[in-house]
Amino acid sequence: QAKLVESGGGLVQPGSSLTLSCQASERFYTTAWFRQVPGKEREFVAAIAWLDGDVDYADSVKGRFSISRDNPNDRVYLLMYKMKPEDTAAYYCAATNSVGFTTTRAREAYEHWGQGTQVTVSS
Repeated sequence: QAKLVESGGGLVQPGSSLTLSCQASERFYTTAWFRQVPGKEREFVAAIAWLDGDVDYADSVKGRFSISRDNPNDRVYLLMYKMKPEDTAAYYCAATNSVGFTTTRAREAYEHWGQGTQVTVSS
């Protein structure tokens, strides 16, 4: 059973930066970050393709967040800059091999999920 483990969450002030890490137990063609607040659906944040590093971002984080990969170590990062209170959520790492060497925003395309890490942006 493939496993994803997130780390790096915490409490930060508005305008601060934070980096999340996702450690996978094996290599996946596509890895993504989603986030969820209580009472709302889990939403796409960013995704990266393993082979060519192609990336995609939700409009709400474009220009502030950066997703990157460490292929030899099967690790994906989410660098979050200029954070806002509305970035507060549980952040989940997700992975799939079902869409080939590309990215997807579709939550249902991801078969593997981590347990999540809480990020709170508050003064």
